[in-house]
Amino acid sequence: MLIASVPVLVILALMIGLRWGAVRAGAAGYLSAFFIAALRFGAQGDVLAYAHSRALLLSLDVLFIIWAAYFLFRVADEAGAMRAIGMALPGLTQDRGMQALLIGWVFASFLQGAGGFGVPVAVTAPLLAGLGFSPLTAVLIPSVGHGWAVTFGSLGSSFNALVSSTGREASELAPSSALFLGLTCLLSGPLVALVADGWNGLRRLFVPALAMGGAMAITQYAVAVGAGLWNLGAFAGGLAGLAVGVWMARWSGAGRGVERSGGRSLLAALSGYAILIALTAVILLIPPVRDWMGQIALQIPFPQTVTRLGFVTAAGMSRPISLFTHPGAILVYAGVASFWVYRRIGLYQQGAAGRIVSGMLRAMLPSSLGIVEMITMATIMQHSGMTEALAQGLALAAGPFFPFVSPWIGALGAFMTGSNTNSNVVFAPLQLRTAELLGCHVPSILAAQTSGAGLASVMAPTKVVVGCSTAGMAGKEGEVMRALAAYAMVLILSISLMAVVGNRGQG
Repeated sequence: MLIASVPVLVILALMIGLRWGAVRAGAAGYLSAFFIAALRFGAQGDVLAYAHSRALLLSLDVLFIIWAAYFLFRVADEAGAMRAIGMALPGLTQDRGMQALLIGWVFASFLQGAGGFGVPVAVTAPLLAGLGFSPLTAVLIPSVGHGWAVTFGSLGSSFNALVSSTGREASELAPSSALFLGLTCLLSGPLVALVADGWNGLRRLFVPALAMGGAMAITQYAVAVGAGLWNLGAFAGGLAGLAVGVWMARWSGAGRGVERSGGRSLLAALSGYAILIALTAVILLIPPVRDWMGQIALQIPFPQTVTRLGFVTAAGMSRPISLFTHPGAILVYAGVASFWVYRRIGLYQQGAAGRIVSGMLRAMLPSSLGIVEMITMATIMQHSGMTEALAQGLALAAGPFFPFVSPWIGALGAFMTGSNTNSNVVFAPLQLRTAELLGCHVPSILAAQTSGAGLASVMAPTKVVVGCSTAGMAGKEGEVMRALAAYAMVLILSISLMAVVGNRGQG
């Protein structure tokens, strides 16, 4: 077990101890997995070759959504969609606690659903600071507020990584994940009120927070599980929260709301996401359209492989990647159509296309390389028997306490890599195999993995640096992480308790 854990320990030591980035640390983890698999676990050339081939397909599946989601976000952001919402929300209410809920929780969650990648804190922290919140509080509020939306956020990229890396169906994993995250959403709102305005704010805003949180949690569950549109789960939840929050602010009489002209601007700016919803509904919910467009899929058969030590990876087909109905493809259609609409109604300035492309390349290339490295590392570990060795050791060490420990494993992965996606790629196969060995309820264990990872990703050093840089806290990242850790641990602990309940009677 100790030798099998070396690649993970290498990444942990380099990213936390030496503060290396995901690309450099991922390369080191990959190389250590490659050589340990070959020299100590008997992975011969055919095993390593097929592992790399599977990793390539898995990378394509995961990155297709990530790139396409960020493309649509950049198209909408360049048209002023996020700026329009951010400028409108403060005028709805003069109550500081309600402003924190609307901007740092609901709007931040919507931003996570639509784009993610550090955007929620980077956009909302300066807005909150401009409203008079201290820089520390301005960073803490959205960091605490949007963690629940990470798994189904970025238009489902992290959840897609969970599905792809474990080989389980989305329909099997979505219910537990949506339930865990929805309950965490209900807890996040009161915590934001507490951060913003102390115990008085928590008492005063508990009911509004419950209403907004309920709308987001129920909508996310209905969309991700009921409709099967998990890529729209957090986005739709955030949108529902915005609708309820705006209505409550208007109803309270605390603010005048958005002017009619401003409302029209908001509708125009957000038309890109209306296009996404319409296209998704037509392509995935109308069977003749779905069947016709889904005829062409990339799927490759892999033979059985056996290491020199006798570890067998069964023959089987790769997970199919439907080229024209894949969530990434639908996002591309929506992005192209949205660009045309925004340009027609005059929301773009000169050079918009170039800024969209350059912004995508700057944001996505480094993180994509890190994801590919970690996917390849994890796939080599699976095919060589390293994951099996780790799972057996973890099952022996954790025993009946494994459901309680499970979200903390996901949290560790997200903290050290800065990404829920990376944590799912590296640790979900391990959690799956350990759950199988212990006879645990697999969907709830994998829900704990991705939920813990999503909640912990907000306090990863890479994301904290981004948030601090926009809110006047540059150089004080340690102070933010110390303050944020307490709130994040409360949320992760709630996942531990849910995982224990979800596994009661198992084994």
